[in-house]
Parts: sequence; structure tokens; C-alpha cells
Amino acid sequence: MKVEVLERKAKSIYTRSKIPGVNWTVNQYVGCAFACRYCYAKFLCRWRDYGKWGSWVEVKTNAPELARKRVRGSVVMSTVSDPYQPIEAELKLTRRVLSYMDKRNELSILTRSPLVTRDIDLFREFRSIEVGLTINGFEGREKRLFEPLAPVQKARITALQRLYDEGVRTYVFVSPIIPGVTDVRTIVEETRGFADRYFFEVLNLRASGKEFQWVLRENYPESYVILTDDEKFTRFISKLREEIKGLDIKTEGVETHREGWEFVPL
Repeated sequence: MKVEVLERKAKSIYTRSKIPGVNWTVNQYVGCAFACRYCYAKFLCRWRDYGKWGSWVEVKTNAPELARKRVRGSVVMSTVSDPYQPIEAELKLTRRVLSYMDKRNELSILTRSPLVTRDIDLFREFRSIEVGLTINGFEGREKRLFEPLAPVQKARITALQRLYDEGVRTYVFVSPIIPGVTDVRTIVEETRGFADRYFFEVLNLRASGKEFQWVLRENYPESYVILTDDEKFTRFISKLREEIKGLDIKTEGVETHREGWEFVPL
């Protein structure tokens, strides 16, 4: 897919967060060329008439200068993009933002890309930092249907291990969890040796959009039924919760999205 790059100047890159436990978000990019078909951030297309999700990326050209601002509390990068999507290899915008950020910030980075290992030298400068890889186990048919343009699972796992081996605190974001598709136990077993903690999130079906809902219903009807039937969904979450509890890992619970954002503690 050809991606249109839209250069913009922003007033700020630090935005007050609505995520529980997070004070600020940073998005030097808006939009994502990985174009995962279930991505909740597709809602941005309502206000940005640039075309289909994944066909455009906004670049905040003055982001490095704006990153100098001192903010207090926890900062998450990124929430409506991927900081290491393909264009980053050329522009190095994320790297420049990290260079200018106050190293006293408590920073958390989430990505799908092995390119993240390029910036290990900068990660070491932060007083408090953790770097996470989204790992969901989608391979073969699932990957072609759900996230054909995203890096393969093996590359993400390798990147996670390298970060850990280099002394960077790491986490695994197991998302989206789709009933009957996502093998949570296998993901944990493949990564437990180099993940400091785990986050789990069940697919946000409503935010995934009608197109993805149709794909899921047509190809994985049982999964779709579990996600849309209250009783079956409750049983699924209960079983998932018990499975995670038995894995003996550091985690707090499972994010779900049946009635807005919800959190199921372990």
C-alpha cells in the first residue's frame, strides 16, 4: 500500500491521557502504515479525510522541539500510531523526540516493530523506561486477514529479547485477544524468559469497525459469537482469567471493551 506522508506542525505533542494510570501521551506520528485491520485508532478517519486507514501518516515535523517541554508523571508513546512504523527508518523522528525529551520522564513505549532496538542507546539515558512489543501470535492465515503489513511475530520476539538482554525493562502487550485464535499460553511460554511483565487486552470489537467485524464473522464465526453474546463472553473472560493466573507471571489483569473500557483484575 502506498502511504501518503502529511507534514504538519503541532502546538504540543504532550496530551493529557484518559488511560487509567497514565498522565500523558506522546504521538509524533498520527496514523500508522502497519494498517492493522482491527485497530481502534481508525476512529481518527472521522476527522482526517485523508483516505483509508493505513494509507496516510501525519508527521509532526516540530515534534523534537516540542518534546523539550517538562511534564510530570508517566508518559506513553504512542497511542494513535506506532513510533517505529516504516517511515521512522528514514525520518528518525522518534529518535529525535527521544533525544530531546527530559530524561527524568517516566516513559513507556509500545511498538510492533523490531526497529525499536535501534534506539537502545537512548533508552539507557532515561531514569525510568520500559519498552513493550505487541505480540498476539497471528501467523499464516490470521496474519493475512488481520495485520498483513505488520512485522512477523518472530521478529517482535527477537527484538524483545534483545532489549531485555541489553538491560531495558520490557513488557509484552498481548493484544488483541480473539477467542479461539489467540493462544495466550504459547505467547507467554515463548517470551517469559525476557519479559518483565505482561498486559492483556481482548479485541475491542466495536472500535474495530464494520469491515473487520464482517471479516471475523465470516472467517471465525465462533469467535464472533463469543465476543457478541453476553453469557458466552462472560464465560470466556472467566476462563481466560484463570488461565493467566496459572501462568505465574507479573500482570494485573485483562482489559476488555464490552461496555467501554473495562478492567478485569486477577
